[in-house]
Amino acid sequence: MKNISENKIIIATGGTGGHVIPAYSLAKDLIKKNFDVKIITDSRGLVFLEKFKDVKLIVNNSSTVYGKNILKILFSSIRIIISVINSLIILFRIKPFLIFGMGGYASFPVCIAAKLLKIPFIIYENNLLIGKSNKYLLPLARKILISYDEIEGLSEKFKNKIVRTGNILREEILNFIPKSSKFNNNLKILVLGGSQAAKVFGEVLPTVFEKCKQQGIDLEIIQQCIKSQNDYLAMFYKKIGIKFELFNFTNEIVSYYAKADLVITRSGSSVTAELINCKIPFISIPYPFSADSHQEKNANYLEKKGYCFLIRENEIQEKLFFLIKSVNQDREILNNIVKKQLNHTDKNVFSVISNEIKIILDEKNSAR
Repeated sequence: MKNISENKIIIATGGTGGHVIPAYSLAKDLIKKNFDVKIITDSRGLVFLEKFKDVKLIVNNSSTVYGKNILKILFSSIRIIISVINSLIILFRIKPFLIFGMGGYASFPVCIAAKLLKIPFIIYENNLLIGKSNKYLLPLARKILISYDEIEGLSEKFKNKIVRTGNILREEILNFIPKSSKFNNNLKILVLGGSQAAKVFGEVLPTVFEKCKQQGIDLEIIQQCIKSQNDYLAMFYKKIGIKFELFNFTNEIVSYYAKADLVITRSGSSVTAELINCKIPFISIPYPFSADSHQEKNANYLEKKGYCFLIRENEIQEKLFFLIKSVNQDREILNNIVKKQLNHTDKNVFSVISNEIKIILDEKNSAR
């Protein structure tokens, strides 16, 4: 494609916060480096991104081919084709020199359009199992950026495309200063549910916390919940005499990290990477219906590294109370988790990505 601008980059993302927040973090870093960046997202991603006024957004909805119903497959396929056509129009108009696909089906049509227009694209995978969209795109991609060397599902024949960058995180996470507390006061537990706010956490965890209170464990609960649970949870915690703070989905999560001794969270790659970089011990509860059980793989890996505790959703009632009780009796358990987390950092992620961009630009210049 002629007249490609060496200053313009498109980032394609959508779906959950696990895809969208890294995309925004990457965009902010690239803008700081004087690139002209636009994010192409879907309506789900727009929910997270429209609050940020410093990045230009383009909405382009797509779909995933799922299920065994022929009509659903046909409808999804038509939506993908339309999205590819829309992507071709967008890319032809903007003429970027590079595309970043951040995983998930929302990035798929943009990357396909990039290939048709001969624009190089790079895909990013922060889970420990490559996602379906990225798996299909990998043969066409210039590079795949990965968060962990132990990722599964990558064919050996594509090893020359693999670049270990670490996790793409917000600047405030990479610069986060951990608590100086040695966990000597009441136990402050932060409950996160990911961008979906994990309705089940609001239903199951309060009874566990009530049991802790009855056993004399001094807790303070800071809980993310869905709005419809606000009143019920407030009344429940007041009734049992637990100090609490409730909040719904927010882009200012770092302020809550600063308060926490221990976090209970889903096992999405973005939130767990944030907690590890912030040196906060956490209990990882994988979402049991995540695609290809990728959250289970994430949690198993992180537990083996010593970065977190692992409790499965069907084990909450059985195991969570005893874990909290153990941690409350011996705070050194939390300190040991922090010591393991200190072995990991993602501070170099943006410098590695910048180097990959420089290689592409140098090749373009030398080809002239």
